Amino acid sequence: MPVVRIWRRRPGDGAGSAAAPGQGDWELEVRPRRAVRTAWIVAVLLVAGFTAGGIWLRHGSTGVNFRFADQLAMIGIGVLGAAAVLLLTRPRVRVGKRGVSVRNILGDTEFPWEYIRGVSFPDRKSWARLELIDDDYVPLMAIRSNDKERAVEALDKLRELGAKYTATQE
Repeated sequence: MPVVRIWRRRPGDGAGSAAAPGQGDWELEVRPRRAVRTAWIVAVLLVAGFTAGGIWLRHGSTGVNFRFADQLAMIGIGVLGAAAVLLLTRPRVRVGKRGVSVRNILGDTEFPWEYIRGVSFPDRKSWARLELIDDDYVPLMAIRSNDKERAVEALDKLRELGAKYTATQE
């Protein structure tokens, strides 16, 4: 099954021209709401905690000689941890005439409609999944269970668009 992987966006690309919802040929764009908010809070707390730890690192009475470079390294560890947590804000699902574009934590993958069987939300799972024709699936991390009604609306719209575009191919 051919899958289009999108690594780089350039002006004029199909992927780069639909950055905003309602632009280009994407009819639906879904991003998680609560997970993004939580990730930002955790990232800020990580940076603040490691910065405070880095500042007070020198003033301890443990007998270890910490230097200015060690303080900067502690703050840097906090920034790297926050950057890793902020990767959880990347998930997005876009749906249009061309198919479904899924961006999870790393990379975009576009699936044409002829390779998509459906979308499901398994019991006791955190996010929905895109069912493919070869009994494989792709997690849709943008449609999360903790978004509740918003996730239900996104799945309904995704199924509606799937029925619309797969009916014209048969």
